[in-house]
Order: sequence, then C-alpha cells, then structure tokens
Amino acid sequence: MPDLTRLDDSLGERLSLEEYRRDFRARQWTIQGEASWKLERAQHFIEPGFPSWDAFARGEWSTALRLLEDEREWLEDFMAEAVRKRIRLFRLRVVQEPLTPYLQWELHLLRLRAECGEDIRVADAEAVARYERSGPLPELVTLGASTLYRVCYDESGALDGAVRFSAPELVADAAELTSELFRGAETMESFFRRRVADLPPPRRNALTG
Repeated sequence: MPDLTRLDDSLGERLSLEEYRRDFRARQWTIQGEASWKLERAQHFIEPGFPSWDAFARGEWSTALRLLEDEREWLEDFMAEAVRKRIRLFRLRVVQEPLTPYLQWELHLLRLRAECGEDIRVADAEAVARYERSGPLPELVTLGASTLYRVCYDESGALDGAVRFSAPELVADAAELTSELFRGAETMESFFRRRVADLPPPRRNALTG
C-alpha cells in the first residue's frame, strides 16, 4: 500500500474553499452505481456557521444537540437521493482517547448521519498506526473511481479547500485503504452506546481548543 501520508500535491490541483465546494457539488451525483469513501483522522475541527457547532462552541450543549436533530430531515432526503442514484456512502472516523470535546460533539452528528442511512464505522487510532509511520493520515474523500480529494484545513481547524487528484491508482489506493480499515472497525451505533452516550457535557473552557 503506498504511503498516503505523503500524497504529492503536484500530482493534483489545489482548490480554494469555494472551488472545492463547487467542484464537489458538481461531481457528487455523477457517480451512479459507485461508492464514496471518507476518512476522517484529525481530532479537532471548527465549523463556524453550522448552528449546532456554534451552540457547542458557546458552551450550550443541550442546544447544540437539539439543533443537530433539526438536520434529520435534510439528511434523510440526501440519503434517499443517494439510494435513488445507487451511490453508496461510507465513512471511517478515527478516534483517539480521551475524546476531544469536538469529537464528542461530532460523534453525535455522525450517529445521526448513520441513523439516516450513511454507513459509518469508528476505528481506534492504534488500528491506523501501521499506516502512519511518516505522519498522520490525511483527511480523504473519494468519489467513485475518478476523484480523490485531500481535504485541507487551516491551523485553527477550519476547512480550507482541497487538493483534487484524478489518477486512477491514487483514487483506488485511498478507497482500498479506507475500506480495509472500515472492515475491521466498530459500527457507529455500537461505539456511540459504548463510549459516547453516557459522557457528561464537555467542559466549556476546552470546547474549541
């Protein structure tokens, strides 16, 4: 398996945040009958503008969870469209212990996404260690066999565009790695019940750091 921690950006095209969003929207429904694989590795992001995250960042935990539930109808419609187009959506979330406050929040969102039909599993950081001899795995998204994004974030953890790769071997390597880890990972519901459901709200002074 090639070292995906050292993806050569010169083999792809750097997209700004708006370019990435436009490009992804233009491609995501064109992979009928194929699969999309997403690998999430970092333990902290920021998502300003997303109402539930904004409430979480203010320390309003119960409001953040309530606002997540407001996303259910949109997610159900999104997944229904994926089913109609025969697009299979898989996501692997790598988790380190102890959970960061952000990850505690995100796992509630991922549980909702799983309830709406996205196939999500959770892997312990030890399960990916053998692939990280050169550094942490990047954040990766594949669309079918034609597109791979290395999703980029700035130093604060805010989304900052992506590098898009089109070489079939790179797309296949990313999908193969994610699917291999996925097969040995725990289902979202099982992990959530075991490690997240009974946690107290995260401490306010640690929410965004």
